[in-house]
Parts: sequence; structure tokens; C-alpha cells
Amino acid sequence: MIPIFLLCGFVAGKESKAVKGLGTVLDEKLPLSNVELSQNSFIFDSEGQLISEVISNQQNRNYIAYNDVPDLVKTIFITSEDQRFFEHLGFDPAGMLRAVFINAQSQSVEQGGSTITQQLARNVYLNHDRTYNRKLSELLYSYQLERTFTKEQIFEGYLNAIYFGHGAYGIGTAATYYFSKQLQELNLAELAFISAIPNNPSLYDPIKKFNNTKQRQERLLTMLHENGTITKQELDEAKAYKITLSIKKPVDTNPHYVTYVHQELKQLISETEGFADRLANAKQEKEKEKIQTELTERVNDVLSKGVIIYTGLDTSIQAKLEQAVATHLPAQNVQSAAAVVNHESHHIVALYGGKDYEKFSFNRAYQAYRQPGSAIKPLLDYAPYIDLTGATAKSKIDASEFCKGNYCPENYSKRDYGTVSIDTALKHSYNAAAVRLLDTIGIEKGFSYLKPFGFNSITKDDYTHLSTAIGGFDVGISPLEITNAYSTFGNNGAYYENHAITKVTDLSGKTLYEWKEQPVQVWKESTNDEMRSLLSSVVKSGTGQKARVTGDYVGGKTGTTNDYADIWFVGLKDQYTAGVWVGEDSNSDVSHLYHQGPQMLIWRDTMK
Repeated sequence: MIPIFLLCGFVAGKESKAVKGLGTVLDEKLPLSNVELSQNSFIFDSEGQLISEVISNQQNRNYIAYNDVPDLVKTIFITSEDQRFFEHLGFDPAGMLRAVFINAQSQSVEQGGSTITQQLARNVYLNHDRTYNRKLSELLYSYQLERTFTKEQIFEGYLNAIYFGHGAYGIGTAATYYFSKQLQELNLAELAFISAIPNNPSLYDPIKKFNNTKQRQERLLTMLHENGTITKQELDEAKAYKITLSIKKPVDTNPHYVTYVHQELKQLISETEGFADRLANAKQEKEKEKIQTELTERVNDVLSKGVIIYTGLDTSIQAKLEQAVATHLPAQNVQSAAAVVNHESHHIVALYGGKDYEKFSFNRAYQAYRQPGSAIKPLLDYAPYIDLTGATAKSKIDASEFCKGNYCPENYSKRDYGTVSIDTALKHSYNAAAVRLLDTIGIEKGFSYLKPFGFNSITKDDYTHLSTAIGGFDVGISPLEITNAYSTFGNNGAYYENHAITKVTDLSGKTLYEWKEQPVQVWKESTNDEMRSLLSSVVKSGTGQKARVTGDYVGGKTGTTNDYADIWFVGLKDQYTAGVWVGEDSNSDVSHLYHQGPQMLIWRDTMK
């Protein structure tokens, strides 16, 4: 191969018509506008603390600029990998010969035959197959890289592309992974140590084969001394320095919340870049699938370029929520899901997707659609009725037996209460009274008040039966959906969409995406005042007393389905709105837990 490389070098070096023709062909066939390397993205909580690093393409990489790389590192790689880097055109026949002789003398692979430019071409554009076709492609890519970029840009790309073992790519990532330090914080011994790895990441694995790495580090240090880069004293001190690894794996915490952040990022990009409109207008299923595929690719592309995702996560509330579930939910098949939002800032501050939750698994907080039971009454029955009729908490309502057609709902106690105040009917959750309210205003009118909340799984059939007044939906509502809806009671009857993501920026701080607030006035402020009074009574002297907690305002509503498959508590305390669901994934009866009220105890302890 050496004569071929020499011929290629001769041809590439001639300022001839043929070379110009080659350049034109390469520009057409290999248009290289930039060296694209995937980078890590980062998710932060509301206090600016890192909660998750997003690794794209399974390459853990924190990109570092050429000027931020210590000169010693540059010298090590130039001397050991490509001494004529700043002189050749992308490949170096003389360097290949030199590598053969040096490796033969040391009886090991101390120097490779490929230039830094070739290694960059192989790592970014090609593969590691040992074929003539791949080698020729490597030469062409290398030449085109040299024509397109400066030496410094190529070297920067190389230092960020090379593999350092254990999923770490790039010299900056290696520093943080093996020493839990920034590259600029490493001393001479440590810099030489990590620089020893890429020559053969398996052979020089610092964790599994430490001595091998240490031996090559000393050979690199000796090389620096021989070429006059470091003194004899610096050499001796660096060799004697005790290398202590401090492995720092990528940060990945708060799986309940982070899973939803990924889902919301996809939604944010979809709405910002027009995918949502295209999906809404798509008529055929194949067209929708194609758009969804494009959207997924776009999200992956955004993450691979490196972004910072700022969120509303309150880690103290998240921790209290998780501890509350662990404390009050038995270690059986019973599950729980919950959401907490700050209805003043309109941020989702905590989520609970289920016991023993693993990242990206089924998240009950926003993916489980359950029957809401009586928790729907304030939204579908009481607030619309008060808003339309001007009724107050003291207004009277008939709570006696009700039948319409074949539908005859019963109160939980099976008793007939006659005429009672609206306050009494709600705080004791009388079913007959709630159904009468919806029947009075009309199902369709009642459901018109739910439209702003964007419940995903409401069906046409839900509009046809009065059982929805007490939570009898065809599919159901997720804990996050109903929590978002209840936050309206904290905003004078105006509904704001609550979001986990506050903004998304690139790594330099430029804002790329953020939600735009579009509040909708669902009911009048006077209606909202009455509803807050009613919800407060539920906690003070009604079915929600187990949720009582100290606060300027506390109010909420319990919910239980007829078959005891679902038990709920959704309510507000000061600036927070939270919803808690307890049940089994199999829809089994959990009546044995009903009197313990775990959903209320979880809510109470989270809101303390």
C-alpha cells in the first residue's frame, strides 16, 4: 500500500488541472460543511441543578473547543499520532513508514499509520472495516477535510471524536469520567494518563487494565521529555504521581419527571415547528406515521446537537411525594400516580409515575387514563351549574333518589338526603345531587366547560350518558390532566396549561424553544370564589378531612369509582395544585384501602 499512498500524495500535492478536477468532484460527492459530532444535552431543575444528561447515539460527549485544550495534550497527540500533522495534506506516507519501524522496535502498537485527519474521517464518516474500499474512501475524505477546514478545526474534531472507553468520547469527557474534573484541572500525570487510552481503549482500559494504561502513560511522558517538552524533574514527578481514579458517570436522576420532560420536548418541538398542524390535517394513517417518524428524527437531531432544557422540577417536593407514597402505600400490587403543579408559575413541579419506576417505562402520571369518580364533580357539575345559574354554596339542591330512563344512581350510603345545600352535597359527595346538576344544565353544556382542559380520552359516547356526572367515563382521565384542570381554581377561573419545560436553549444560552401562555377564562371569578369555598369545606368537614394540612388555603375533592378500582384526591394548597390516584393496573377492587385513605395521606404529606 505504501507506493499507492506515495502516488496519492504526489498527485494531491501537484497544482495541476487534474487536481482541480479531483477537487471539483470531491466538492460534489463529499460536500463537508462541518464536522458533526453528537453532544450531550442537559436537563436542569428549577434551582439550576443538573438532574439528567441526555446521551445521544450512545456517545457520552461533552464537546471542548481547541483553545480550551491544554498545550500538553496537543503535543502528546501530535507527537505520538501524527508528527507531520501541520504539514501533510491529510495522509502521510513517511509517517506510515516511521510508525512501522517504531512499533517494530517496541514490539507494540505505539504509533498508528493513519494521520489525525484520517482517524477523524474514519470516526465521523466511515467505519473501521479493514478493506481497500474503506481505506480509499478514508483517503478521499481526509483530503476533502483538509481542503475544507483549518488544521485547528480538524484537530479539535479529532480530540472530541476519539473513543476513551466506557462510552466516553472526546478528551473533555474522559477527564470528567475518569477523574471527575474538568480537563483544565488535570495535572501533567493525569493528562498523560488519559491520553494513553485512545491508542487502544481495550488494552489501555484504566478500570480493567490499569497497569497497561500506566505503562503507556510513562512512555508518553518519556517521549515528552525526549522532545524537550518537559524537564527531567517534571518527568520523574509525573511518573511518581499516584493516579487515583474517580469515576463520574453521567447524571441521571428523577426518572418519574425526566421521562415526562422527554415527552413534553417532543410536544414542544411539534407545536413550534408545525408538526402538530401537519398531524391534525393528515387524513391517512400512513401519512401520520410518516410525520411522526420525521418528528422523532427531528427531536433526536435537536438533542444530538446539545441543548439545555430548563424545567420547573422542585426536587424537595418530588422527594416528599416519593417518600409519601412509600410510607402510605402497602408493598402489594397497589399502584399510585400523582402530579403537582405550581398554579402561579404554571409549572409542573413533581410527578410520580408508579412504584419501582424505571426511566421511560409506562408513566401512570400522564399515561394512565382512569375513571375519576367524584373528583370530576367540581369540573363537570358544580362549577358549570354555579356559573350558569348564579347559585352559591348556600343554594339548595335535591339530593333524593334520581332516575332518568334506566339510569338510577345511588348515594354512597344508599340513603335519601332530600333537599340540601350545595355545600353539603359536595362535601359529602352525594351522587344524586351531582347528577341533577348536570341534568339541569345539560350534558353537552357541562362538557363545554371541560374543552379548555384538553382531556385526551373523552369520547363521543361520554356526551350521551349522565353517569359522567359522577366519573363514569368510557376511558378516563390521567392524574396530570385532572391536576392541570383543578389548577384553574387557583387562577380565578382562568386555565393555563402547566408545563415541565420552562425553556430550551443551545449550549451557548440562545433560546430555541419555550411555551407561549394562552390562558382561557373557563368560568367567572365569582364562580371560582364559590368553588374554592366548597372545596375548602370538603377538607374541613367533608370526605377529604384526612388531607387537612396547615396553609392559607386548602381545598380539594375525593373520588371513588363504584367498583373501588380507583380512589383519588385532587386539591389545592396555597400556590400548589396536586392530584393523587391509587389503584391497581388490573382494575381490581382496592376497597380494603378505602377507609385508610392513602390517596389523601400521600397528598397531605406532599403538601406539608
